Amino acid sequence: MGFMALMVAALVVAGCHGGAKTPPVEKQYPVRGVIMGTVPDKGEIILDAENIPGFMEAMTMQYKLGDPGIISELHKGDKITATLIAGQDAAGPINMRLTNIVVVGQARPDSVPKVVYHVPAPGDVVPDYPMLNQSGKKIKISQFKGKVVLLTFVYTRCAMADFCPRMSKNFAEIDKALASDPSTYGKSHLLSISFDPGFDTPEVLRTYGGAYTGNYSKETFGHWDFAAPSVADLPKVEQFFDLGVTGEGNTVMHSLATVIVGKDGRVVAYYPTNDWTVSDVLKQVRTAVSI
Repeated sequence: MGFMALMVAALVVAGCHGGAKTPPVEKQYPVRGVIMGTVPDKGEIILDAENIPGFMEAMTMQYKLGDPGIISELHKGDKITATLIAGQDAAGPINMRLTNIVVVGQARPDSVPKVVYHVPAPGDVVPDYPMLNQSGKKIKISQFKGKVVLLTFVYTRCAMADFCPRMSKNFAEIDKALASDPSTYGKSHLLSISFDPGFDTPEVLRTYGGAYTGNYSKETFGHWDFAAPSVADLPKVEQFFDLGVTGEGNTVMHSLATVIVGKDGRVVAYYPTNDWTVSDVLKQVRTAVSI
């Protein structure tokens, strides 16, 4: 299916009521689902959403768009990823709206997609994209053949706590847990791939990676690489891993993708959101190592 990215402008937090109350704290949640219909006069869509971790179970309901002007670009049957912003007061969630909408599957038969995005499935062979790591060395996933590779996508300027920072913190926990088991540690490898190669140079990735391992300038990166594909290869990487990215600089909006690659270079498991747990992924990695 085709892919169309729509970057939606950030909205200002709703003002206080009565001037004395503190504005409700707003939280962000990653959302995936299928558009069941649109309501143009209200700037809303009806979305059959998957489970929204920490917010609600899978449910079909009407959502307001942060930018109603994009509704003409959305159609019934489109598969999307988005960010749900919601305030919270004593009665429950308020002022809910969808932003950072990325269409990962177009439904309109008259739309000819420019590119085709692929959703990783168990058994898929992971292409051997060349990347430049934190030490300025070219690496490929094939060089880790015989090991289980756990990879995810980040960019170092990401300020959304539940996105890149959460992935990196999770990986740091996994790295430490695997280090306590030499037999598994030696047969596994972690890889954080940046989709911001223009900014995330080897020097930047080295500083970022050392901070997350906790070893800073003393980090050897023997078990966890931080790398970025070339600008030319980046679109192919995003398309294979179903990673939606739009914008630039500090305004990059993106979806998530974490993948376990088996010792044979094939996909073992794919996690498209941030709701996976360290314990579950560790179990999957250890199982893949034992095969």
